[in-house]
Amino acid sequence: MTKANFSIAHPWVLAHEGGYVDNPRDPGGATNQGVTQGTYNAYRKRTGRAYQSVRKLTAMERDTIYRLQYWDKLACDDLPSGVDYAVYDFGVNSGVNRSAKYLQKIVGVKQDGIIGLQTLAVVEAMTAQEVVERLCGDRMAFLRKLRHWPTFKNGWTRRVVGQWDGVQEGDHGVIDRGVMLANKAQVIPAPKVIADGSGARTTDVKTSPWASLFAAIAAFFRKAKS
Repeated sequence: MTKANFSIAHPWVLAHEGGYVDNPRDPGGATNQGVTQGTYNAYRKRTGRAYQSVRKLTAMERDTIYRLQYWDKLACDDLPSGVDYAVYDFGVNSGVNRSAKYLQKIVGVKQDGIIGLQTLAVVEAMTAQEVVERLCGDRMAFLRKLRHWPTFKNGWTRRVVGQWDGVQEGDHGVIDRGVMLANKAQVIPAPKVIADGSGARTTDVKTSPWASLFAAIAAFFRKAKS
C-alpha cells in the first residue's frame, strides 16, 4: 500500500505546526512542533525515561509520537496514496476521531471513528482523488463553522485548499498534494507556510470561556515554582 508515504507527508504536516510556544492562554500548555508537554510526558514515561521540557524534543521523538498518535491510529499505511495524507493532516489538525468519522461518512460506513477492515475495503473501492476532494471539502465546511474561523481562516484555508480553490498542479494545499499523490505525480511541491496562526489546531481553540483563566493561573504557579 502506502507505507513509504509517511516520510513524504510528515514534513508537509510539520511545516504547519511551528516551533516551541508556551502561551498562557493555551490550555494545552507548552508545545513544540505540535507536541504538547502532556503528550511528551506520556511518551517519555512509556519509554522509561525521565520527564523533561518539551523544548528538548528531538526529531526522532517527534516523528515517533506523530506516527503512533496519528498515522498509525488512522491506519494510514493501509489507505490509498493521497487519501492517507489528507486523513493524516486532518487528524493532526482537528483530531483523529473526527478525521476518521469524516472519512467514514464519505464512504458510507458506520461512523465509529475507527478505520478498520470495512472502512478500508470501501475506501479502496472508490477513486482516491474523489475521496481526497470530498474529505477536504467537508473539512473546510467544518472549519468555517468554528467560532475562531475569523481569526484562523487564512491559515486554515492555506493549509487545506492552498492558494486557489480546487485542484491545481503546483498549488500547496492538502487537496492539491493529496490528489497529486493519488495520481502518482513525479514532482509535488512542498507547502508554503506563513507564520500567521495556520498551525492552530481546531481541537485546541474550541475551549470553554474559563480555559484561558485556568491556563493563566496554572502558568503563574509554574513560574512561581521555577
